[in-house]
Amino acid sequence: MARLGEKWTMLVIVALQNRPVRFGQLHRTIEGVSQKMLTQTLRNLEQDGLVIRRTVSDVPLRVEYELSDLGLSGLPTGQAFKAGAEDHLL
Repeated sequence: MARLGEKWTMLVIVALQNRPVRFGQLHRTIEGVSQKMLTQTLRNLEQDGLVIRRTVSDVPLRVEYELSDLGLSGLPTGQAFKAGAEDHLL
């Protein structure tokens, strides 16, 4: 529960909602997050079982992130959080 309250967690979860995403695309999608914070957030979410990190053995090697089943279960909360934040910022 504490992890879900962290600043970037819900934004990462929502950004991963549709498909596996590479780090660079996540970084471009989530405005304001530093590379360091995104890396830390992804590692924490992976440790908690919310995100799966997958290495794809293409040339060049690439890493993709996607929501686990547990992460998908938190998606409605993340979407509501994002919508509420956007409503208050406009």
